[in-house]
Amino acid sequence: MAKVHILPARVANQIAAGEVVERPAAVVKELVENALDAGATRIEVEFSHGGRALMRIEDNGSGMAREDAVLALERHATSKIAEAGDLDRLGSFGFRGEALPSIASVSRFLLQTSDASGAGTEILVNGGRLVHVRDCGRPQGTRIEVTQLFNSVPARRKFLKSDATEAAHIVAAVRLHALSAPHCAFVLIEDGRVIFRSPTCPALADRVAEIFGRQLAETLMEVEASEAGMRLHGLIAKPGSAGRATRHETITFVNRRPVDSRTLTYGLIESYHEVLPKGRYPAAFLFLEIDPAAVDVNVHPAKREVRFRSDAQVRSFVIRSVLSLLREQAPEAMPVVGLPVMPVVAAAPLAVTASRSWPVASVAPVTVLARPISQTVVPPPAARAEATPPPPVPVPKPSTEAWRFIGLAHSVYALFETPSGLLLLDRRAAQERIVFEELAAQFAAGAVMVQRLLLPALLELDPVGAALLRDRLTFLAKHGFEVAEFGRQSFRLEGVPTVLDPGDAEACLRDLLDAFRDGRDPARSPEVAREQLARVAATRAVRLPARPEAAEMRTLVAKLFACRAPHTSPGGRPTQVELGQGELARRFGRT
Repeated sequence: MAKVHILPARVANQIAAGEVVERPAAVVKELVENALDAGATRIEVEFSHGGRALMRIEDNGSGMAREDAVLALERHATSKIAEAGDLDRLGSFGFRGEALPSIASVSRFLLQTSDASGAGTEILVNGGRLVHVRDCGRPQGTRIEVTQLFNSVPARRKFLKSDATEAAHIVAAVRLHALSAPHCAFVLIEDGRVIFRSPTCPALADRVAEIFGRQLAETLMEVEASEAGMRLHGLIAKPGSAGRATRHETITFVNRRPVDSRTLTYGLIESYHEVLPKGRYPAAFLFLEIDPAAVDVNVHPAKREVRFRSDAQVRSFVIRSVLSLLREQAPEAMPVVGLPVMPVVAAAPLAVTASRSWPVASVAPVTVLARPISQTVVPPPAARAEATPPPPVPVPKPSTEAWRFIGLAHSVYALFETPSGLLLLDRRAAQERIVFEELAAQFAAGAVMVQRLLLPALLELDPVGAALLRDRLTFLAKHGFEVAEFGRQSFRLEGVPTVLDPGDAEACLRDLLDAFRDGRDPARSPEVAREQLARVAATRAVRLPARPEAAEMRTLVAKLFACRAPHTSPGGRPTQVELGQGELARRFGRT
């Protein structure tokens, strides 16, 4: 009996759906891309219950005749390519022809479409089985309704996240495509409520301001460069603007396709290494236009990644273009090579007046946190189920009473003469360790000192960030961050731990959200999330005097060596380096 057999078409489509339909947002992405490929100038997206109950995508594109509509539901059917060589000239978002049959195989799928002839067609597919094909009346364009997603494959449905999380991913996907197509009007509706409406925008800057908020938009400037068949354009962070803790707001496009490109991202990050401290990333919306034959967009099943024929050439082009603009905008921001780079976020923002920095009309001023007016203590939670971490291994701690403070090197390192030699102390790393352990002790005891802010800070977040914050408000409140909802994607920061400078509180909270995005979830591991919170807050809490007194420095080293782990910062960097008398004598040839 034969062991090899051909899978039924319905089973093959459901397997293919595993690549195409990861979650409801993937359905929306595929259908919005189809609408853009059809030349739509208006796209409306509606969904309910995080996309589980309903996803509707309607456009005014070219539409399809009945024959094309029926064929579009067959595997590998496409209007984008005819032969393998067409892949080298691909200018559309999609081409594989698996999206529609894959989606229809795991949902109740209703397609209504009409082309320029005015003849409308309706096709209903339920769980991969064709129900009917009939005439319908509708204007030119296409309307697709997807309901009961994954009802035919319950095992897939149980892996979906909460409605709020899935909704956030849908909103993020729509807004990403709205960025890539400012010529197209977008409407987004959730559970019957319009949450996003953007008409056609004459400039990318206008759409960024609408989608990501004016707080972010006013920190960006235009970049425009061309070279050897490549064009780079978009918006990037001005010199002096605070960087981000992760790369979530470093967004790249290749030929208008939103992609995750290591070549573009790391080229951009490398360009900013002179104006951003290590571990911080620039906000950017960067578009690369390149010959389709020089890029492979089919590396990833969902086409999220691309591969360039010459990565080195693209990367070099990005670095030259961005670095040239940064130096033109603020040449004084570029430090002398060889000296340590101090964090730009601690300095006053540099004024950018060059013609390439785009002004934002009628932008509200950024809310500045005032000094605290009161202090409270967050009471300990009623019960704690978390396991107590094991005690650290004891480390021998030296006596610092006999140490003599000599002075500072490069404003960063403190030099001490000790009985055994010479010690160089990284002041920032030492202070971070001290604050980190103070906060960790307060968190463990459940009694965090809180300062309320005279003027609360207003935060505008993207959809995913807003959902992450909303789900973690209780956790943050227990640890000194008092945050209140102030709209669907806006929040007010009203209180912070006393160790934080109020001026850094907003940036600290954004860094925490970036950590949550990377999987440090309080619901999964409260200990890991609590440690990350203390680490981020400690980094932001450090304020170093420019000319410290000797007494201050002796107090600093005494506090450091009273810590449980004095030899490293919370991030793992050494806090001090010691050169013993024997080492000094050897280096000077005295032995």
